[in-house]
Amino acid sequence: MGAPAEQGVRIGLSAVVIALRDRKACVLTTPGEDGDAVLPFGPFDPARDRTFERALRDFVTAQTGFRLGFVEQLYTFGDLGRASPRATPGPERHREVSVGYLALTADTAQAEARWTPVLDIFPWEVRRDGPPACLAPLIADLTAWASGDSRRQARIETLFATTPAHRWNEGRVLDRYELLYEAGLVAEAARDQDRPPLRAAPGRPMASDHRRILATGLGRLRSKLKYRPVLFDLMPATFTLSDLQIAAEAVTGLSLHKQNFRRGVERTGLVEPTGRLSAATGGRPAELFRVIDGDLSTGEALGLPLPAQR
Repeated sequence: MGAPAEQGVRIGLSAVVIALRDRKACVLTTPGEDGDAVLPFGPFDPARDRTFERALRDFVTAQTGFRLGFVEQLYTFGDLGRASPRATPGPERHREVSVGYLALTADTAQAEARWTPVLDIFPWEVRRDGPPACLAPLIADLTAWASGDSRRQARIETLFATTPAHRWNEGRVLDRYELLYEAGLVAEAARDQDRPPLRAAPGRPMASDHRRILATGLGRLRSKLKYRPVLFDLMPATFTLSDLQIAAEAVTGLSLHKQNFRRGVERTGLVEPTGRLSAATGGRPAELFRVIDGDLSTGEALGLPLPAQR
């Protein structure tokens, strides 16, 4: 008889925790063995853990000293042929899957926590001052990979908005990363296929399948901004409207029209002035606002406007 087939499934939990630091959207990471950034992750023990979310909160605190606030489940990851997150060490031949979660917080004070700028990991996701410098060589490599294949070329044009007929969709972070992975233009693709990379790709690689999980989380957050006021989960108790716009631009990678953004925020009815001024702007004192009391997770709550600067 031959060797027994692989049996069993091992479940891990991965956390994409996003906060603002130094005017940048950053993700909570821990250092990996090879130096690559790692999302907080750990095993789910069905005999011990009552829920996935409770287990996630506990191991993130244990690994980083950080307590999570808002949490939302993303997706389950476990494709064959990709380095899926390792839930526990050991020789067992288990199929490993990871349940990903998105978490937002305004508290970044934990000394144990390490915060990595999200756009250092995905530099092609920035559109504040037009296309980033890394984009032209990246598109050239993608075009060479497409090599006359009309379907591949159409995906490139759609996802990266390379022609006037296509508009940049900031929410399709995962689709762009998956295209680069398929083309062999990110380090994780070479690692998973056990071959040298085609060339030095932009961005910071992550351990295991964590950059794919982060792409899913960032895309979800960017999309949710338009229909849920999740941006306030990144803000302190009081903030200026400039602070709020900086947060929106940090997450979306877009440059937003100042007056249109402010008018849109006021129309939502989600914020109110505190009657106090902030002297932290470095210039003329700005009015401080706060979120109006209420449950922002209800169906009546609206997202914030994202009027791109043209």
